[in-house]
Amino acid sequence: MTDFEYVLGLGDDALVAAQRLAQWAARAPEMEEDIALANIALDQLGTARLLLTYAGELEGADRTEDDLAYLRDDRDFHNCLLVELPEQDFAVTMAKLLFLSAYQKPLYDRLADSGDERLSAIAAKARKESAYHLDHASLWTVRLGDGTDESHRRMQDAVDRLWPYTHELFEGEHADLRAQWLATVEAVLADATLTRPADGGWTPGGGRQGLHTEHLSYLLAEMQVVHRAHPGARW
Repeated sequence: MTDFEYVLGLGDDALVAAQRLAQWAARAPEMEEDIALANIALDQLGTARLLLTYAGELEGADRTEDDLAYLRDDRDFHNCLLVELPEQDFAVTMAKLLFLSAYQKPLYDRLADSGDERLSAIAAKARKESAYHLDHASLWTVRLGDGTDESHRRMQDAVDRLWPYTHELFEGEHADLRAQWLATVEAVLADATLTRPADGGWTPGGGRQGLHTEHLSYLLAEMQVVHRAHPGARW
């Protein structure tokens, strides 16, 4: 994997996560949460912009952050499958955010100490935001998991459904981060009275290689439609 592909994958994770979270605008279960999810989406989008801009410079093909966000097809995206899955209910959103932020926080901690000054600066900013995202998702996971019978059932179902997709996060050079991720996630699940799913069995992957679910195609169609309808437009 080249430096360009690596940085692009990080940017795609953040970009697609932002788009999914933005779909909760005016739909969250309470007004304060509506604002909180919008802010988390903006954090992810801000990180995506920095990473995609840097990826474009590494590529050396004069592609801007907008080119990379709006003018690539699904096979050209390198995000993990987890972030593109639809927000079927609020429990799924919180489980996704818990799994993603528990991965992004130690990853950005590591990259903040890397020898790449540009990537280090981006990661140093993003890890502070990821810490908040993790705290927010953890609180909601416990609130739902240790709440009513219905909220517990929905939270457990979300955790069980998404767990297989988390294995893709730790492919390649990120494999050693899984132990730290597990320690973080298992502690939250225990506080939430939720059962940690067993490993083994079906573990979907391929997102890093451009092999995605059908959900990404629909997400990109919605996200890219204005830019593609008005190529070269400027405000």
